[in-house]
Amino acid sequence: MAKYMYLFRGGDARRVQESPEQMQAHMELWKKWMGDLASSGKLVDGLPLGKEGKQLKDKGKVVHDGPYAEGKEIVGGYLIVNSESLDEAAELAKECPIFEHDGEVEVREILNM
Repeated sequence: MAKYMYLFRGGDARRVQESPEQMQAHMELWKKWMGDLASSGKLVDGLPLGKEGKQLKDKGKVVHDGPYAEGKEIVGGYLIVNSESLDEAAELAKECPIFEHDGEVEVREILNM
């Protein structure tokens, strides 16, 4: 079994327009989806990421506040899941609540070094 990372992008613009009740209902969808992954033994780890960050370039000599990407491209969080294949990992990601806010999920295999 391999490990796959879900990188969550976008979805923030629509979410900030929601009422507190709508936000809570959306968070419940995340809890259920992640709970289902955990109970099936697929969930390894995952957390949201803060909005602040730094970007380092030129061997660390250049440091910028960031991220500067468009809102739909900003990575807002990640999950790591166990899966038999990339196709299975992608299938599991189809139920992700981020799609409710026009967000995206990138699925990538985590390779051993």
